[in-house]
Amino acid sequence: MTLTRRALAASALALPFIAEMAQAAPKKPIVIAHRGASGERPEHTELAYRLAVDQGADFIEPDLVVSKDGHLVVRHENEIGGTTDVESRPEFAARKVTKRIDGQEMTGWFAEDFTLAELKTLRARERLPQLRPASAKFDGQAQIMTFAEVAALARAESQRVGRVIGVYPEMKHPTFLASIGLPIEDRMADALRAADLDSPTAPVFVQCFEVAPLKTLRRRTNARLVQLVASEAGPADAPSTTYAQMITPDGLKAIAAYASGVGPEKTLVIPQNEETLLPATNFVRDAHAAGLVVHPWTVRAENYFLPKSLKKGLAMRPDYQRLQGDVTPVLKALYAAGVDGVFSDFPGLAAQARDA
Repeated sequence: MTLTRRALAASALALPFIAEMAQAAPKKPIVIAHRGASGERPEHTELAYRLAVDQGADFIEPDLVVSKDGHLVVRHENEIGGTTDVESRPEFAARKVTKRIDGQEMTGWFAEDFTLAELKTLRARERLPQLRPASAKFDGQAQIMTFAEVAALARAESQRVGRVIGVYPEMKHPTFLASIGLPIEDRMADALRAADLDSPTAPVFVQCFEVAPLKTLRRRTNARLVQLVASEAGPADAPSTTYAQMITPDGLKAIAAYASGVGPEKTLVIPQNEETLLPATNFVRDAHAAGLVVHPWTVRAENYFLPKSLKKGLAMRPDYQRLQGDVTPVLKALYAAGVDGVFSDFPGLAAQARDA
């Protein structure tokens, strides 16, 4: 047998082994751009989403509320006074109201009191201008987007950069929206079908802090669903249930009956105190045992969000809290804990830490 034939034979024998290794190889955790690159551009804008893609994000996240005329619009909350210029618009001054949403009173301007055409006249602004003044320089440059526009943007960006960019929408305040005659679940299901995202292999996850809306959506779509959980309180639609109960091994198994994944507050995976990060919990192990992927939220880079050991700069500086600290150890600890993805306001840093 010649050397070439020996090499070919060896290659043929190795193929099954290589295939098995490829299947067994761990998948790279996904980077989810939390409201886009929201640490550097006003959140939920085309500016923030495009920058996130350029920085290496795999998914872009649009939080969804509903307009007066039934459109899925992209805002972190239905109260839009903090993220748009509506307060400076005299034609909308009379629409400032106080509402009770998920048990809390809020005063401001609310998306459900505006038609989509009216919302499109507004311009986005930075939600945390004192903490993110560089982002605030982009105030007034972007419109409010719809979910359909974000899905179209993800498709266009996929073609531009040559890799699949997914969308990771969150249904906000479903119980409240249903109470005012604007239920979000059917709208979400219809939007997924319209965007060709209604399958378990489509580049989409739909998330929610409430339980019943996800169970309802499970009956209406084949897309992957994610149950969000926090370190305190519980879902707004189940006052007798706490998130602490939902993240026990049995609670995670119950989530797996209707969802593909769980999105924990990051301190449920990597706790921290004022001084430093603490050892990883068993959260990822328990969730994986239940068959759930784990996508914790949200990694932010400013000193304000980090323990003392990771802050940078002189504490006496007036801008100390908004300086960028050393967030890489947070990201590496999450990846080392075995998470399947990470939400970050700074997707570029999340991608760098993962790829390193």
